[in-house]
Amino acid sequence: MRLSAGAFGSRILALGEYSPSRIVTNDEICERIDSDDEWIRTRSGIATRRVAGPEESVVDMAHRAGHNAMCAAGLGPGDIDFVVVATSSLPYQTPGAAAEVAHRIGICAPGAMDVTAGCAGFCYALSVASDAVRTGSSACALVIGSERPTDMVDPDDRSMAFLFGDGAGAAVVGRSAEPGIGPVVWGSDGSKVQAIAQSPTFAELRAGVLAGGEVILPMVRMDGVAVFRWATAEVARVAARALDAAGVAPHELGAFVPHQANLRIIESVARALRLPKSVPVARDIVHRGNTSTASIPLALHGMLERGEVKSGEPALLVGFGAGLTYAGQVALIP
Repeated sequence: MRLSAGAFGSRILALGEYSPSRIVTNDEICERIDSDDEWIRTRSGIATRRVAGPEESVVDMAHRAGHNAMCAAGLGPGDIDFVVVATSSLPYQTPGAAAEVAHRIGICAPGAMDVTAGCAGFCYALSVASDAVRTGSSACALVIGSERPTDMVDPDDRSMAFLFGDGAGAAVVGRSAEPGIGPVVWGSDGSKVQAIAQSPTFAELRAGVLAGGEVILPMVRMDGVAVFRWATAEVARVAARALDAAGVAPHELGAFVPHQANLRIIESVARALRLPKSVPVARDIVHRGNTSTASIPLALHGMLERGEVKSGEPALLVGFGAGLTYAGQVALIP
């Protein structure tokens, strides 16, 4: 795998996740919208999704996923010196989530920052952490994607209510003698910014009051057809560029883990890349829905837990959405 010059190599040492216990079926979603299970599955591939409860905030879930990843790596709080949280559903702009998550885990005075890049956020955060490790700015970083997008969707919106799920996934990034995370290929297309309409009354009911002030979450509105057309045309190109940047051929992959936006998009991109049938493709969306920045680490963690992928093999990660922003890189499976 090719890598630009740096003091160290970097790689993912371990993964962790947190999933809310509540499972919501399509039938339950359809109690509020004029739709049915077959229609939702046909359009998106989604059968169920996890929905967070009152004690499962973005920070709560990030804390649990990050702690699980740290323990899976055999490390303690004193070994982590940089925390990056990717999220687009924190119900306030400041303070960020990363410092609070680090404090809850017991990490003392790390560098801490949030990344907001829509559904590409985890790939952006992974690149930032990898570069920090490679240049010596960090010895060991904790990267977390944590989302509660179900708070941002009107449950009566037929086009959006079924799409999202909640959860958090995390990765520990550390030094490596050999490169384990390839160069990121990223970009954006601001001409495709999707309208986000605020629904104050509904948002106030969902968001409540934080520190004496109202927290208003804008409801997400999306031109699904436009996003689908863009994704099926462009994501494969981004993925191909990421493979080329890492010097990895499609047949050498041990997994393809794209953002879990829509099953039809996932399968379309896999076909466009001409991936061999032997390459496992993440289809976590079927049982989790779209978990935004959490979808890639959650999907890879699930594949590893089920024995579908092998440690040490290269996985192609590609995130895209909201903005539109996109990013992709090849990383060795921990």
